[in-house]
Amino acid sequence: MILRRLAILALAGAAATAARSEAWAQGMRVIETGPAANATIESQAMGFYVRFDKPVDHIRSTLIIERGREVLQTLHPRLKASPEVLFAQVPALEPGDYTFAWVVARLDGGDVERGKIAFSVTAGKRAKQ
Repeated sequence: MILRRLAILALAGAAATAARSEAWAQGMRVIETGPAANATIESQAMGFYVRFDKPVDHIRSTLIIERGREVLQTLHPRLKASPEVLFAQVPALEPGDYTFAWVVARLDGGDVERGKIAFSVTAGKRAKQ
């Protein structure tokens, strides 16, 4: 009776481990970005982020701001963000068209994930004097 219970527990544990491994093998999905894809934002300092459906390795991941083919900034995500969020502060950008890209290291040591979105910046509103 005890051996039967141990065997059932062992099989359940193996099935759970296999399911987790299969989910990681499917890669990560982007849930949300800030700014959103094809958004137009005002020129001001702000936080940029990417939220995934799985935890990421904040230390080995980077966020990149590009204008055309030129890399303007390579940002290192804050370590105190949520486990599935890469977040970095970005200084004010000049008006124009940009790309927000990311290179994400997975916590399981699997493949590095890459992605990017386009966004635009307009001149910020000036304070009335």
